[in-house]
Amino acid sequence: MSRNLVIGDIHGALKALKQLINKASVTTDDTLIFLGDYVDGWTDSAPLVSFLIDLQKTHNCVFIRGNHDELCYTWLKEKKYNPEWIKHGGQATMDSYQSLSKEEIETHLYFYENLLNYYIDDHNRLYLHAGFTNIHGPHREYFSKLFYWDRTLWETALSIDPKLKKTDLAYPKRLLLFDEIYIGHTPVTRINKTTPVNATCIWNMDTGAAFKGPLTIMDIDTKEYWQSNPVYTLYPDESGRN
Repeated sequence: MSRNLVIGDIHGALKALKQLINKASVTTDDTLIFLGDYVDGWTDSAPLVSFLIDLQKTHNCVFIRGNHDELCYTWLKEKKYNPEWIKHGGQATMDSYQSLSKEEIETHLYFYENLLNYYIDDHNRLYLHAGFTNIHGPHREYFSKLFYWDRTLWETALSIDPKLKKTDLAYPKRLLLFDEIYIGHTPVTRINKTTPVNATCIWNMDTGAAFKGPLTIMDIDTKEYWQSNPVYTLYPDESGRN
């Protein structure tokens, strides 16, 4: 039976992704929805992107754009050196690209250019890296960078008064548009969690793989999930973004 599987922020942890594909017994019948941030953290950023490019040849994949992916793309395309990017995992990504040929880099650029800012499935479920700010929905968003930089959507969901009803005029309009919203971007380790967190209609799938947490894949329909080992244990000689 085919499944819809969503994967949180990977940050160069190819070993963790391969472990998850095995643990979750992923097949070619499954749809894999990746929420972005494929790079910046562990040393396998470029190999991970190559793996994803090959994976989509045999599996049904949806690739969302993350802020780190856009930063990496800008460096590859325009050779712009961003010191803030370097401090937040960019150096490991730059190093991982040193062994790639010009042709391989062109293939990666095409991959980055074709990432989606957001995806809506047939069941009115939204998938994006970070969030959106327009109360009418992502299709009316004025600033496209917010799809992969926003944190207000998640913070709003976390801070909702449980007593506030959806019919209340004060209920955030953004949280009424979709049956479910799947995001990454803000690690749930910030609230001392290492498993997917549900707040109102939002599921946050960033379980801290760039830091001390595991990588997570979840069956969207059943909410069953599988996790890798804490990623830092798979890369014992590295610091990731810690």
